[in-house]
Amino acid sequence: MGFNGISGAVNEPGELPWEVVVGYFAVALAIVYFIGKKYGGLKAFTTLDLVYIGIGGAFAMVWEFYIGSFIGRFLPSTPFVSVGFWGRLIIVFIVAGLVRKAGVGMLTLFIYDFLGDLFHYGFGGEPMFFIYETLTYGLFVDLMIVFAKGKIFGIGYTPKEVDQPYAVSVSRTNVLAALEGGIVGALWALPDPLFYDGFFGPFIYAYAPNWGKIIFHIQAFLPGDIIMGIIGGILAYYIARAVGQ
Repeated sequence: MGFNGISGAVNEPGELPWEVVVGYFAVALAIVYFIGKKYGGLKAFTTLDLVYIGIGGAFAMVWEFYIGSFIGRFLPSTPFVSVGFWGRLIIVFIVAGLVRKAGVGMLTLFIYDFLGDLFHYGFGGEPMFFIYETLTYGLFVDLMIVFAKGKIFGIGYTPKEVDQPYAVSVSRTNVLAALEGGIVGALWALPDPLFYDGFFGPFIYAYAPNWGKIIFHIQAFLPGDIIMGIIGGILAYYIARAVGQ
């Protein structure tokens, strides 16, 4: 017995306990809210913010399922290379750099997932995929926004704030963009193998996770995701500067 194709299995051998998953999401969301409210990053979206989020979520879907998928046909089939996923990562990072408010990551991934269901997957298994996408990939971006006090990837700092001449401040913010991008990129290597294969997949489809495969995929995803995270952070910095954000 299930709902919308969801088995609701919580006792598969090796499956992450649901209490751990729910507890993690609850704590992470609380951190986003309270730290963002106290130190910055938790603000209302403007109309322009929503435009960026809508376009970013739509383009991320088009890239991953159509453009990236087409390009991937000409590349070796390997977990070490994922053109579609990397494109989504960079697009979401750019949107985060343009908006820089807590919630941008989760809302962008919600739109991405909704459009992916509408045009590619269908809505079977929902709302679990909405929860998965928003509270992993999206939440990681929002956590970085609140820890950066609304200045993710070094965007928003002025030479006066870093107490350095303009040229030096740009160099330092580039380093910050690369560092934060690499950290979030590393975090993006975790959801698919750890959260999906370790919990959401077994919960929806009732199968026992393969932890050897999960560990291998984490190790395989990390190098490329970190590199693309660095590139995405730097691109977000320069694009935000170019549009005057």
